[in-house]
Amino acid sequence: MIIKNFTRLPRFELFKFTSSIGVVMETQGTDTIVGSEPQTLPRSNLQHPGPTVLIVSDLRLLRDGLVLSLSRQPSLAVADSTDLTISPTHIAAARPDVVLLDVGTPGGLAALLALRQALPDLKIVAIAVSDIEQMVVACAEAGVSGFVSRDGSIQDLVTAVHCAMRNELVCSPRIAGMLFRRVATISSERSHGPDNSALTRREHEIVSLMTQGLSNKEIARQLRIQNATVKNHIHSILAKLHVRRRGEVAARMRGSALLCRGVPSPQHGHLLGSQHDAVAGLD
Repeated sequence: MIIKNFTRLPRFELFKFTSSIGVVMETQGTDTIVGSEPQTLPRSNLQHPGPTVLIVSDLRLLRDGLVLSLSRQPSLAVADSTDLTISPTHIAAARPDVVLLDVGTPGGLAALLALRQALPDLKIVAIAVSDIEQMVVACAEAGVSGFVSRDGSIQDLVTAVHCAMRNELVCSPRIAGMLFRRVATISSERSHGPDNSALTRREHEIVSLMTQGLSNKEIARQLRIQNATVKNHIHSILAKLHVRRRGEVAARMRGSALLCRGVPSPQHGHLLGSQHDAVAGLD
């Protein structure tokens, strides 16, 4: 491709950069040229007999790189790419066989849950999945049809799409180990009932503030921790208490008298009258 304002770089360094985002390089003489301006991205022939994919990510660089790479794959077709603001209605209208959803950006997991609820039969392959166990388990519990980690390749992605079409799941041994541990935990919980004592001291603090109606940001300020840390703790709390929404935590706590085990600070007492919605999502 030859476009304006090209940048000339050593070929080895350029190869590392362009390979990471799926951009194809071209060579003229002794120089390798990569464009610095946006271009019209190719779309696969939608009459292609292979599965059709829709790419959803808030990172334009990732979207464009995947479109460029997947459009050259002979076994599938790219319908379109868009950001996380797309509605389930528009996705349903596009009728993709598989949605490639980036869960590695803020809002990705929430979008996954909303999409799964609105379109339960849609096949979704989660991409850019971190190796954090809470994220892997959250994706699995949301019912994704496949995983591709942040370190995955284009071929890994193509394989995941075809496996999803066959109702098969391919994942790394590490992720498989996480999922098996989760299954074992669920089996144990069903046999022995919930182990409320499994909550850590910090989780008790967060549960106490949750039942008072505080949002994640307010909890983070009260405990002087990061908002992302609060979210991770809440995911763990929901799993340990066998509930799906934070609004169910208060009912479970009242039923088990678990609040008596909490360790809220005295200064939290004035927050008991808070009118915040305790049934809010994780964000």
